[in-house]
Amino acid sequence: MQGVLVVDKPQGLTSHDVVAVARRALGETRIGHTGTLDPLATGVLPLAIDRATRLVRFLTASDKDYAAVIRFGVTTDSYDITGAETSRTDEIPSRDAIVAAIAALTGEYLQEPPAFSAKKIAGQRAYDLARKSKPVALRPVPVRVGRADLIDVAAGRAHVTLTCSAGFYVRAFAHSLGHITGTGACLEALRRTRSGAFTLDTAVSMTSLQDHASVAASLVPLEALLPHVPAVSLTERGRVHVAHGRELGPDDYAPTMTDSDWVRLFDLSGALVALASPGQTPGALHPSVVLI
Repeated sequence: MQGVLVVDKPQGLTSHDVVAVARRALGETRIGHTGTLDPLATGVLPLAIDRATRLVRFLTASDKDYAAVIRFGVTTDSYDITGAETSRTDEIPSRDAIVAAIAALTGEYLQEPPAFSAKKIAGQRAYDLARKSKPVALRPVPVRVGRADLIDVAAGRAHVTLTCSAGFYVRAFAHSLGHITGTGACLEALRRTRSGAFTLDTAVSMTSLQDHASVAASLVPLEALLPHVPAVSLTERGRVHVAHGRELGPDDYAPTMTDSDWVRLFDLSGALVALASPGQTPGALHPSVVLI
């Protein structure tokens, strides 16, 4: 079994918990997730199985869609409702103030990750330092919010949907909304509805992991992964060169490639055998990630 299985992660489990359950249920040791979800969060968690684990770095780089519930008037040390409360107020911002704050947090900017995050500082996880009340200084990272829409405001809570870049912290987004509106805020609920090309439409439940027929029917094969990456077909000689890690010349594949950072390489049977990057000479391709 190899490819990507999209799991609808339930609340209360870590992404590593889901991987552990999947390994036992499927009898596969080579399984990795493609983008961490906090225990509070639910939704799309793609699991790469067997040779697909070699593609994780490409799968994690995609944009994500979320549906978030943000509670105003409460702040916590983790920026979500599971953390220790650090402030509380009865003040609730107006709808106009929330809309303006969301607009201010849309586009490209630097976001400071939460102290309670998996980011490393001198080899230590930030959350380990935060739990010991040690200072945590994380460098802001460039992020992008392509879309952020206020769906509803009720009972001091804003329901927001957003599309953001990989590495974006919705918890930090909620905290910033509270800072901008002046009332404080934290993330109360979060559901990931899309990760790259993977959506809830093809997701299986945790209980379905025990049903191998259901898993097989839902598995996204290697050949269907990374559809946005250009593809070429190898000749027989080209496939042999890939198997040996040799650079490919223009006669080893068709059609002629345009400029691209990465190219998917398919053999004559239609199997994905590698991802290649530009070679040393014009028209050459270097098989950087070999799947055979």
